Amino acid sequence: MSKNVVIVESPAKAKTIEGYLGKDFKVASSYGHIRDLPKGDKAIDIKNRFKPTYEVSPDKKEVIKNLKNLIKDADTIYLASDDDREGEAISWHLKEVLKLKDENTKRIVFREITKNAIQRAIETPRGIDYDLVNAQQARRILDRLVGFELSPVLWKKIKTGLSAGRVQSVAVRLIVEREREIEAHKAKSTFRITAQFEVDGKSFQAELPRKFETKQEAEDFLKACLDADFSVGNLEKKPAKKSPAPPFTTSTLQQEASRKLYFSVAQTMSVAQKLYEAGKITYMRTDSVNLSDEAMNSAESAIKGEYGNDYHKARKFTTKSEGAQEAHEAIRPTDFSRAQVDGDRNEQRLYELIWKRAIASQMADAQLEKTNVSINISNSDLTLSAHGEVIKFDGFLKVYLESTDDDEEEDTQNKSLLPPMQIGQALDLKEMKGRESFTRAAPRYTEASLVKKLEELGIGRPSTYAPTISTIQKREYVIKESRDGNPREYQEMIISDGKFQESTKTEITGAEKQKLFPTNIAMVVNDFLVEHFPNVIDFNFTAKVEKEFDDIAAGGQDWQDMIDAFYGNFHHSVEETEQVSRQDVNSSRFLGNHPENGKPITARLGKFGPLVQIGDSEDEDKKYASLKKGQFIENISLEDALELFKLPRDVGMFEDKKMVAAIGRFGPYIRHDGNFVSLKKEQDPLSITEEEAIQLIKDKREADAKKHIKSFDENPDIQILNGRWGPYIKFGKNNFKIPKDKEAEKLSYAETIEIIENQPEPKKRGGRFSKKK
Repeated sequence: MSKNVVIVESPAKAKTIEGYLGKDFKVASSYGHIRDLPKGDKAIDIKNRFKPTYEVSPDKKEVIKNLKNLIKDADTIYLASDDDREGEAISWHLKEVLKLKDENTKRIVFREITKNAIQRAIETPRGIDYDLVNAQQARRILDRLVGFELSPVLWKKIKTGLSAGRVQSVAVRLIVEREREIEAHKAKSTFRITAQFEVDGKSFQAELPRKFETKQEAEDFLKACLDADFSVGNLEKKPAKKSPAPPFTTSTLQQEASRKLYFSVAQTMSVAQKLYEAGKITYMRTDSVNLSDEAMNSAESAIKGEYGNDYHKARKFTTKSEGAQEAHEAIRPTDFSRAQVDGDRNEQRLYELIWKRAIASQMADAQLEKTNVSINISNSDLTLSAHGEVIKFDGFLKVYLESTDDDEEEDTQNKSLLPPMQIGQALDLKEMKGRESFTRAAPRYTEASLVKKLEELGIGRPSTYAPTISTIQKREYVIKESRDGNPREYQEMIISDGKFQESTKTEITGAEKQKLFPTNIAMVVNDFLVEHFPNVIDFNFTAKVEKEFDDIAAGGQDWQDMIDAFYGNFHHSVEETEQVSRQDVNSSRFLGNHPENGKPITARLGKFGPLVQIGDSEDEDKKYASLKKGQFIENISLEDALELFKLPRDVGMFEDKKMVAAIGRFGPYIRHDGNFVSLKKEQDPLSITEEEAIQLIKDKREADAKKHIKSFDENPDIQILNGRWGPYIKFGKNNFKIPKDKEAEKLSYAETIEIIENQPEPKKRGGRFSKKK
C-alpha cells in the first residue's frame, strides 16, 4: 500500500500526475463531484438557515468504496482537486465522506500539471479554504432555490416541463431583447461615395468622409464631379504602433476560438480540459491576464531564441474585471519552447492559438507608418480622403493578430501602401461611385459574443459560461443555426470616362452564421419573469449576486445571511404569482377573423410548440397549423397565418401512394407511406414540387441503405450501422463501439453479443458510445 495518496478530479489528470511522483505516491480520481443536493424539497432546510443535506451520487458509491480501500493504510492523503471554488468544494466533500482526519489530510493546489508545479504543491500544502467552499455552497443552494421554486410556477402558468435559472434566464433575456430590437429596426438608406484614382500607373481608393441622405444629393455631387479636377490637398505621414492583446482568460479564449477555429463554447472548454489534463496548458478556468515571473522568463527565452532580441518586450497585464484573482494566471502553455503539441487536430489547433496569444503578449509593439491624404475637388468645398498603412517593424504581428466579430466591423477602406504623392499633384480619376447602403440593426449574438456580454455585465464567472449556454439550448429556449438572407435592391451610380450611369442592383442581406435565435417559448417565459420576478433577471441584480459570492469567497460575508436577504423577497414573489391566472399569461394573440367563415384566428403556444388556430376553444371544427421556423406569436400577421393553413397539402403521388407536405415539431417534412422525410433548409412545404418530394424520398432511402451494414435473425433489435464516426453496434437505445481489430461486416452474432457485454465502463462525461444506465 502506498504511503501517500493523491486524489484528483479526473483519471486523465491522475495518469499525468502519477508520472511526476515517485513510487511512494498513488494518484486516484474522484471523477468530479462525489455528492450533491438530492432532488426534491428535502435538500435544503430553509427554516434552519438554509442548511443543505448532501447525498453521494449513486454512480459514485463504487468510487467512494475504492478510495476508502486505497487510503486505509496511507500516511498522508493529499486532496488535489482544481484551484477554484468548485475544486475546493470537491475536496471538502471528499474529506467529509471519506471521514479524513486533519492530522494526515493536506490540501494542495496547482494551476499547471508540470513536475515542478506538482512537487512545489506537495512541498507547500494548506488546509481546506472554507470561505471558497461556502461561496460554492451559496451559489449551489441559491440556484437550487430559484430553480426549485420558479420552475413549478412556469409549469402551472405557462407549460409543463419548463425551467428557469438565475443566470440562464438572464442569458435568454439578452437574446430575446436583441431579437425584438432587430425586429423593430427600420433600415435607413444613405449614399456612400468612393473614388478610384491612378498615379504613375498605380491605383488607390479614396472616400468622401460624409454620406448623403438622399439619392438626389449623391447624384448632384457625382454629376458635378464630371467637370472637376482633382489634386492632393494635404499629405500627412505619422508613426503609429500596435500593441498585443493580453494572454487568454476563459472568456477571451472562448471568443477567439469561436472566431478563428469556429468552436462552440462547450467544445473550446472540452478541448482545453484535455490539454490541461495532459500537462500542456495551465488551468483553463480563469479571469486573470497575469503571467508568473517564471512564465515571462520562459517566454523571453523562446522569443529571443526564435525571433531575436528586438522582438521581445516584457509586459505585465492587469485584469480589469472585479473579483478576478491576480494570484492566478492567464491561460498559457506550460512550456513556451513547444509551439506545437501532439494530440488530435482540435487539440493541436487550440494549443497553437493559446501559444501564439501568450507568446505575442511578451513581444515588441508593431511599428507602423500611417499616411493620410486629403484630395481637393476643384468645383466643391468637399474633400475626399485616402488612408494608407505600412508596417515598418512587424513585432508581435509576426506571430499573432487578435480577431474581431465580423458584425462589429464597419465598412472600411483597405489600408494598404499608397503610391508616392506630393501636395498639389494632379490626380487622374478612373471611377467614382455612389452606392446606397443601409443602417444595420445590432447583430444577433453568437455563443462567443454572448459570453462577452455576460462578462461585461458581471454576470456569471469562468466556470459558468459554457454550461449556461449549453443549458439554454438544451431547454429549447434558444436555437443556434445559420440562416439564409433575403434579396434587397439598392441603387448605384457611377461616373467613368466622362459619363454618368445609374442602375438598380440586388444584394443578399440578413444572412446569419451560427447565431443564437430565441424560440417562442423563450419570449413568453421571459415576459412572464420580467413582469413577476424582475429581480431574478435584472442585469444589475444578477451581477450584484455574483459580487456577493466573491465577497463570501474572500471571507467578507456570511453565506447564510446573503441567501436569507435574497430569499425573502423572492419567495414572496412566488407566492404572489399563485393569484395570477393562467389566462393572464396566456400567450394567445388574436390575429383577426377568417375572410371566408368569419371565425377568429389566434396564435398561441400549444403542447408541441407555437401554432395558429381557426375557431375558439369551444369550436368542434377548429383547425390548427404549426408556425414555421423564424415566425413568432407576437408578430405573425393574419396573412401569414392563412398561408400556414394551406398545410398539410397534397404534393402528388409516388408508387401509388400520396405525398403530403406539412410542418411538425421538428420542422417541415414530407409524409409518404407512413414514413417522414425532412425537407432541406432551402425548401418550403408550401411550394415544394412533386419531383422534389420524390427525390427527397429516394435520397432518404439511399442514405438509410448505406447506413445499414447488417442485422441478425436471432435478435432484430441488434443492428450494425454506419455512423458519422464509423461503424457501430446499436442495441435498443444504446450504441456500442466496435474494437479497431474487428471488421463490422464480418462480425458474427456471438461476437456482437460479446462486444456488448464487455463494453468498457463509459466515461463519466458521457459520449457517443456511452452506455445509458
